[in-house]
Amino acid sequence: MNIELIRLTAEYKQQLFDMLTEWKQDIIENHTNKSPWKIWAHDFHDFENYIQSLETKEGGGENWVPDTTLFCRDKDRNILVGAVNIRHRLNDALLKSGGHIGDGIRPSERKKGYATAMIALALEECRKLGIQRVLMVCDKDNIASAKAIIRNGGVLENEIEEDGNNEQRYWIWL
Repeated sequence: MNIELIRLTAEYKQQLFDMLTEWKQDIIENHTNKSPWKIWAHDFHDFENYIQSLETKEGGGENWVPDTTLFCRDKDRNILVGAVNIRHRLNDALLKSGGHIGDGIRPSERKKGYATAMIALALEECRKLGIQRVLMVCDKDNIASAKAIIRNGGVLENEIEEDGNNEQRYWIWL
């Protein structure tokens, strides 16, 4: 698997449109979740605004922390296969249920090992940010996500109920 995490630029506009159009259809048809939420916060058709919206800087709002959104690119096929949103630190809400990393894989590329590999790359980014212990959270019924987290060293701390969902909280030491 030959993948990398990239910042979105105009060079990848068509790949983004292809991925998010497919993903949006899956969300509508199968009611799948929108993780990472950040890639859905703004209309990707307004590309320039979309790019600017992908990172929250210090002072972005009372409940916001600085974050970075990166896209997972399969270099051999030159397609975007997923995305990660890395929160540089945790506030009370993220400590409870959001975690440091939100991640997702486009529907046609799921169950191919991309999530595990993408999380490994995201953990490297966390290490660069000086994060020593990473919290990842997933819905209890999202077995594929839990497996990808565990394969990256995730240790289950507990399960909580958040907005009617049972969520699992995993810690990964870097």
